Amino acid sequence: MTVRVMLVSPATSAALRQARFESDAPLDEAGARRARAAAGALPRADLFLSAPSRRCRETAAELGATAGIRPELGDWDMGRWQGLRLEEVSEREPQAVAAWLSDPTAAPHSGESLAALCARVGDWLHSLPDDTGRVLAVVDPAVVRATIVRALALPPQAFWRLDVAPLTLTELSGRSGRWNLRCGRVLGGEPV
Repeated sequence: MTVRVMLVSPATSAALRQARFESDAPLDEAGARRARAAAGALPRADLFLSAPSRRCRETAAELGATAGIRPELGDWDMGRWQGLRLEEVSEREPQAVAAWLSDPTAAPHSGESLAALCARVGDWLHSLPDDTGRVLAVVDPAVVRATIVRALALPPQAFWRLDVAPLTLTELSGRSGRWNLRCGRVLGGEPV
């Protein structure tokens, strides 16, 4: 049986607009409004899930979905960089940022490496039983990117080449070991 995994990226927040390592910031008013407007475009699902971050939970609520929280779908753990803007971190720790961007096993922020993030979300994806049906999960952009990398067996460096806009739908269909990808469908209007 084919499993369909539909990943929705959260609506905008101030942290997202500022390129800040902060997934627990609330949605901004524009993001909440766009999520409400997109509610009618949400595809049918048998199971609704959300990452634990505030922006994902709020997006799910604004979309009208009652979603179960799954810790394994949580955002990338950025350790001591949490709450900082990428620009700030680059100025303070240029060598650490360079290592983080070039070595998938590096975690200079004392958080999670890219390889660990991809493994975590890949383990979740591959654990889905063949009779799961249609799963819709609101997850942070890094989780969408890591899931694509693992599902398609891409090299970890491909993660940095994937863009995930707010309120877009990424769909994987198939089963463990053989996934097909459809990405970037906008929910309810133009991407931000």
